[in-house]
Parts: sequence; structure tokens; C-alpha cells
Amino acid sequence: MNKSASVVIIGGGISGNAIAYELAKRGQKDIVLLEKKFLTAGSTGRCGAGIRMQWGTKLNCIMSKYSVERYEHLNEELDYEHDIEFKQGGYLMCAATSKEMEQFALNVKLQNSLGIPSRMITPQEALEIIPYINTDYMIGGAFCQKDGHLNPFHTTQAFANAAQRLGVCIEKFTTVTGIDVDNGKVIGVQTDKGYIATNVVVDCAGGYSQYIAKMAGIDLPLYSQRHQILVTEPVEPLQGPMFMGFAHNIYCQQSPHGSFIMGRGDDEEPKDGRITSGWTFLEEMAKNCVKLLPLLKDLTVVRQWSGLYNMSPDKQPIYGHAPNVEGFYMASGFSGHGFMFGPVTGVVMAEMILGLSPTVDASQLCFDRFEKGQLFIEPSVV
Repeated sequence: MNKSASVVIIGGGISGNAIAYELAKRGQKDIVLLEKKFLTAGSTGRCGAGIRMQWGTKLNCIMSKYSVERYEHLNEELDYEHDIEFKQGGYLMCAATSKEMEQFALNVKLQNSLGIPSRMITPQEALEIIPYINTDYMIGGAFCQKDGHLNPFHTTQAFANAAQRLGVCIEKFTTVTGIDVDNGKVIGVQTDKGYIATNVVVDCAGGYSQYIAKMAGIDLPLYSQRHQILVTEPVEPLQGPMFMGFAHNIYCQQSPHGSFIMGRGDDEEPKDGRITSGWTFLEEMAKNCVKLLPLLKDLTVVRQWSGLYNMSPDKQPIYGHAPNVEGFYMASGFSGHGFMFGPVTGVVMAEMILGLSPTVDASQLCFDRFEKGQLFIEPSVV
């Protein structure tokens, strides 16, 4: 293991590997990425892997559009020998109430002004996109064909391979046990395999971000909540787009391999870091799915799993440095949206760390917005 580094990145998911790649691409040397298990072992490898540009705030639209445009050409850019499997089957957003329709109309107007090709749809148009939707539970919706689904394992590996070719050292099965701070400055990272002297640490540890920050004496206003997902047996192609309903609390998509993946939010889910599975989720998920997408009622569930949503007070990520500890940076609190923001996270953080002009200005998502009461509220989250 390296005894020193210019930058130590903690977390081997999409964020950590994208940041490592973007730093190295811009000429940064001596980068070490630490992962306590294997790459994608945390939230990235447990996510639903949906990618959308349909948001209700300008910044989220800009960040997601940037990421989608990068994902469209990522195989070529990163010279990946396999395929990140970006399937742009679209996202169909179901509106159950007039309030949701009004919000979707505002969203689509904003999205179109930024070059995102979304559109409002009627229930009849929804049936043309997914013929087995039960339109009794919708009054309309929104659709964007360029949204889609990615393979999180291949995508993260593509970034990791490219980063390693540029000289990044990736240390797997290496646990961070402490961060040394002296006179308000980061000076090193302690691990179970040795000590690394460094003046820059990047915390992108997903569901464990707040614990890493605590090692440096920083209290992040985050908590990690269990989020469950189920997957069915693979079947012939039935559904092109992701089906999502905020009021109905559901997202459901068919992967390129034929399995249906679906999940839902639940404020009663535990916040103690557990990633077990529960019967209540399975029952509620099945009821919701059968009600809204009745053709899927006979599919066999083959497994379910859970991961951690690292939640911030406004369900938006924290990008940037800690105000009281020089050299400590964060890409945390993604609240379930970290994978789809992977490319933009890499660029935003690399430019912040290197002091470069921003390609995408994400300064609104700074750490001290919470102390100032400047929460960044996104109206379109599930």
C-alpha cells in the first residue's frame, strides 16, 4: 500500500470511481481509492439503476442531462471492453392527482427549456407506451424517451479501469479506521492495512459517509435508511420504459436481461444501517404492482435485497469541502440518486478539488446550506 497520496478517496462505488477518473484525467497524480469490500459492494451495487432527466429543479435537470449525455458515449470514452448496457427505454411518470399534473406541467416546461425532450401525456397515450397500465389510477403523466437504465456493475468497473490506466491506485478490502486532522487540516488516513499521509480526503462512502466524516470531527446532517427492491424471473420483453408514480409510491422497470426490478419508499424503514429484507415490503410492493400493472401479476419473484439511501435534510447531495477541516471533501447524501448523477459528480468534485472553473455549477449543494437554512428542495422524488 502507498504510504502517501495527493488525494485519498474513500468509497468504491460510482461516485468514488468517477471522481478518481476525472481527477486523473485532469492530471492529478498519486490518487488512492479505498474500498472496504469490493467495488460496488455498497449502495451502487444495490440500486435500481434507473437514469432520468425528469426533475423539477433547474440544477437537477442540468446535472442529470449532463450525466445522460456522458452515459450515452461512456463505452467509447472509457474504452470499456464490455458494455455498460445503457438502455434508453424512457421513464413514464404517472400522475394520480391534479396537483401532480400541475407539477409535471411545470417540470416539463423547465425540462424543455433546458433541452430535455420530455412531454405531457394523457392516459390513452400512456397505454400506447405501456399497454397494460391500469389507467383507472392515473389522470395523465409525463414521458421522456431518453431516460433509461444502466448496469451499475459494468458502469462502475468502466470508470475504475480507466482510472487505473491513468495511474489511480485502487485498494479493495481495505477499511478506513481513522482520519488524522492537525490544526484544522487533514494530514492522513489510517486503515487496517497501514497509514497513508495525505492532505486531501474525499468522502463518498455512501451509506457510511457520516461515519467517515465523524472520524475527521465533522457532523454531517445525514442518516442512512434501508430501501428494498425485488426482482422477478426474466421474461420476454414486455415493458420498454420505467414506470414511476410518486403518489402511488412505486417504480418498476424491465431490465435488458428480462427481469422486472421494482421498489418503493417507506418512511418507516429502519435507519440503523441494516440491509436485511422484510415481508411487509414484499406484500406492499406486490399489491401496488398488481393494481397498477396487472399483467405482471403472475411473475415469480426470485429474490429481494436492500441497500442504504444516504438521506440529507432536503434529499439532495452535499458537494464540496467541510468549512472547518481543510482538505476534507464530500460527495454524500444522495438520497437515492447517486448512481444516476455519477458522471456529473466526478466532474463537479474533481474541479472543486483542483480549483478549476466549474463545468456544472453545483455550489448550491454546499455543506453550509443547512446551517444557513437554504435547503434545496426537489419536488420530484420517490
